[in-house]
Amino acid sequence: MKIPYYPGCTLHERARDFDVSAKECAKALGVELEELPIWTCCGAVYPLVTDSVMDVLAGVRNLSYASRLGDKVVTLCSFCYNVLKRSNNVMRSDLDKREKANLFLRADTEAREKVPSYTHEDYEGQVEVLHYIEMLRDVVGYENVAKAVTKKLEGLKVAPYYGCMLLRPAKEMKFDDPEQPTIFDELLDTLGCDVVDFPMKTECCGGFQVVNDEDLAVSCSQNVVVSAIKRDADVIVTTCPLCRYNLDRHQEKMASAVRGFRRVPVVYFTQLLGLALGLGEEHLDFSDNTVDPLPVLAEKSLI
Repeated sequence: MKIPYYPGCTLHERARDFDVSAKECAKALGVELEELPIWTCCGAVYPLVTDSVMDVLAGVRNLSYASRLGDKVVTLCSFCYNVLKRSNNVMRSDLDKREKANLFLRADTEAREKVPSYTHEDYEGQVEVLHYIEMLRDVVGYENVAKAVTKKLEGLKVAPYYGCMLLRPAKEMKFDDPEQPTIFDELLDTLGCDVVDFPMKTECCGGFQVVNDEDLAVSCSQNVVVSAIKRDADVIVTTCPLCRYNLDRHQEKMASAVRGFRRVPVVYFTQLLGLALGLGEEHLDFSDNTVDPLPVLAEKSLI
């Protein structure tokens, strides 16, 4: 089964471990993630301006490319998912912006240069934007994921960190309950993890504030990490490269600010999925983690 796949900029640069582990896990589950032959940055954040089509055009352009390959597109990064899904909503619901966006798409000379056979077809929101976790639940099926597990992650206390971009705004994202989500918990339960429920699992990590006000980002991330530690988590697992960066890289500063702070590894959910599916460490790659998860995994006899 082939499904169009939008990796986004970060997964091709700073989060290759996320990209590789996701592709290998999909392959083990009978899914080939077919990367779009043409794609650009999605825009990174969804615009707050509502009176201009230019701000959603980057996302729409990628969705238009995806529509040539199928009726679905899968992405991993929480920010990419948020931008693509909300841009898609615009194309489905706003006729004026849809017409203007397609005027720009008709003049897309880059696509014709890269793919000589490219011909424009108006995009009207016909692609379904799926997060990888939704693909596991709705396309593969959690019951089939469970059947493919070769190593139950029993005894590993895992705190699922949803963050804010998957869930909000709830009326547009429709990913899960924005306050009490369960889709991520259910996946981890399928892998045999001891799922840790913690109060800060849907709070912001500080996001791009790390660029302008690192102390603020550290404070936000610290609240999340300390919340998980208080619930005795062995590992925090996330779906977002920026969340992973903020929660993982700043733990040295957190340790100096919080008495008795215990460092806790932060990993991508695809790395734990790959571990449960029996993939080798070469496909999981924990080398980019500041807080090394290997000692914890070894202690639990999982590697």
